[in-house]
Amino acid sequence: MENIIYKNPYIALRYSDFRKYIFGNFILTAALLIQEVVIGYEIYKITHDPLSLGLIGLAEALPYISIALFGGHYADRKDKKKIMKNSLLIIATGSIILTWATMPSTRVQISESWMLIIVYFVLILIGFAKGFFSPASSSLKAFLVPREIYGNASTWNSSFWQTGAIVGPGIAGFLYYYFTLTGTLAIVVALLAIVYLQISRIKTIPDLQLFEEEKDDLWTSLKKGIKYVFNTKIILYSISLDLFSVLFGGVVAILPIFAEDILKVGAQGLGILRAAPSVGALLTMFVMIYFPPLKHAWRNLLIAIAGFGIATLIFGISTHFWTSVIALFFTGAFDSVSVIIRQSILQIMTPNEMRGRVHAVNGIFVSSSNEIGAFESGVAAKIFGTVPSVIIGGSVTMIIVAWVWIKSKELFKIKLE
Repeated sequence: MENIIYKNPYIALRYSDFRKYIFGNFILTAALLIQEVVIGYEIYKITHDPLSLGLIGLAEALPYISIALFGGHYADRKDKKKIMKNSLLIIATGSIILTWATMPSTRVQISESWMLIIVYFVLILIGFAKGFFSPASSSLKAFLVPREIYGNASTWNSSFWQTGAIVGPGIAGFLYYYFTLTGTLAIVVALLAIVYLQISRIKTIPDLQLFEEEKDDLWTSLKKGIKYVFNTKIILYSISLDLFSVLFGGVVAILPIFAEDILKVGAQGLGILRAAPSVGALLTMFVMIYFPPLKHAWRNLLIAIAGFGIATLIFGISTHFWTSVIALFFTGAFDSVSVIIRQSILQIMTPNEMRGRVHAVNGIFVSSSNEIGAFESGVAAKIFGTVPSVIIGGSVTMIIVAWVWIKSKELFKIKLE
């Protein structure tokens, strides 16, 4: 099977349900990021307060973190497709509420304070819905292709997700300009309807008999999921590395400060800086379709995260625009390697009957690193200064990699192929 994968890097795309899944994932990612960008822009127009932007991430992250383990429990015991569809209906309802609230006829009837309350309420609602959707979606993915091609499937899934992460923010401003805020949100609702259709067309239904054998109550079930993650070193270390590297080393949230005050390149330069990590990630993922990084997975994971830390340090000390762009490009490139290896670890090392709970724990780590990491970046920049905060973050990432390298020598022998 290994030779087949190397000769045919498109092998995962042979499976129609997997194609429907990754296309739906692409559309969902783009739609939610379009909504996030235009809503963030509108909130800043109302408040002129950067903190209001930071609260957007927290409004989604905190409900997600609070409910994701429960979502994982139900994903392991119930119809994953049904959970995804019901969660998506809640997300779409939130987008419909936003569309209604931003209509000119509605705006004249409600104050700006009420508008903010409605927006944050919807974001909290979406956060709760994603707490059920994400574990079900992540665990369903493992049943759509054979175990032997999990690595190839992870690469394609990550590539489609990353494409959505580029396309969504990239077209959000144009949609806002040509279709207004309300029109853009209506387009988001239409895109969510396409995602619902894609999920409905997936025919694969995981056998629930495996999960019915486990009759534990809710809390025992949750403890089992957490215990499995913490007792499985390769899973715990891989998701912890991602958590701490992005939490301390991520710089996306404070890029406006670099664009305006340090590199002095303005809004146009900010767009290039913001796009650089995603472009690096996408190009690297396409390369890894042909050259999978799983032969020496643990070694490659540690090298990738160390590379992420070094690129972050270079970005922090750079005063030249294109040097900074290249450094950000490589943060995305190295991060994409770690994403594919981590997803493969989760799919290969997790028992079928525990996929929902394990992916929920992983989702909590990822959400903490991204949304809470953005909040941490702002706080660190305020306390230490912008450049020192980035240098400290990159240095902490390197120290963590060195510590894990020493502590995890036995994991270098594990083969994921």
